[in-house]
Amino acid sequence: MEFKDLNLCSGVLEGLEAMNITTPTPVQEKAIPVILEGKDLIACAQTGTGKTAAFVLPIIDKLANRENHNKATTLILVPTRELAIQIDQQIMGFSYFTPATSVAVYGGNDSMLWETQKTALINGADIIIATPGRLITHLNFDYFKLSDIEHFILDEADRMLDMGFVDDITAIAAKLPAKRQTVMFSATMPDKIRKLARKILHNPVEINLATSKPAENVLQAVCMAEDPEKVKILISLLKDKPNIKSVVIFSSTKTKVKEIEKTLRAAKLNTASIHSDLEQKEREEVMRRFRSRDIQLLVATDIISRGIDVENIDMVVNFDVPHDPEDYVHRVGRTARAQAEGVAITFVNKKDKRLLDNIEKFLGNKIYHYRH
Repeated sequence: MEFKDLNLCSGVLEGLEAMNITTPTPVQEKAIPVILEGKDLIACAQTGTGKTAAFVLPIIDKLANRENHNKATTLILVPTRELAIQIDQQIMGFSYFTPATSVAVYGGNDSMLWETQKTALINGADIIIATPGRLITHLNFDYFKLSDIEHFILDEADRMLDMGFVDDITAIAAKLPAKRQTVMFSATMPDKIRKLARKILHNPVEINLATSKPAENVLQAVCMAEDPEKVKILISLLKDKPNIKSVVIFSSTKTKVKEIEKTLRAAKLNTASIHSDLEQKEREEVMRRFRSRDIQLLVATDIISRGIDVENIDMVVNFDVPHDPEDYVHRVGRTARAQAEGVAITFVNKKDKRLLDNIEKFLGNKIYHYRH
């Protein structure tokens, strides 16, 4: 099947053609017709499967045929500002040949950012991509209401619930028109997600692509090492390796992230970090430089494990073992995207051996042990 077989309008197809995208992924093939029909949908699909286009393309298609573009008709809720920005950028690309407009609404201390968001909300961008907390702050003022929303989309619903947004999501849903289309995407489908779905969706179609395992073209390896050894081994893996141009190193806390960055820089490795202490502009600049290969090594917390959208990452390093096997899959999924090859190395100390056992059980196979 190709996108031209999905009854998308010419403007959407032109945008896809301009980006040289012709074949839908499985989640796109299943979700787009359901959303075009106006039905509610709950889909289990991970980052890296093309899920953003799965809900963005049919929405742009609906907007392309609309005469008036002076009010928001689509609301997309996301867990992080990084994901809001990423989806906003993708909408700009997909909607290039249509009149659809969008705005990303997320937190930050920048007063200019607030005013830009406020203006876009008042003037009526077609699509609002928002983090729950920031949206509620805007809703507390009288200049913006959700009464015209026709399409309500929750992306990475499980992560939003993990971050404690369930009350915010429920409050936002209560302000929406009862007659609307609601679409929920989640990488996992625990009971708490199903409970939320029952509350805000109406007779939804279900799509379950199952929790995918890391791509076969990811070379996964485990390195047994106690904490004091980890950085030394990491430096030996990365030093004088010109063929390794792009690496993401995940650590469990922002304190560790800062320590790792400092040590790698001292070893003359081209390194930057992303964590919650950085201002939004600083984080965006780091991501811009990493995408352009101006930065080789990016040290980060899980804040970007799902939101990062960078092509051709050569290696992912789990400096700490993730507590959830599905977080392991998300981290490892940052490399070997779009059929490219990649390497994922996980450092494991004695106390985290149990976490490794859980990951291997989840994957259904043992991970190769790299001996340093």
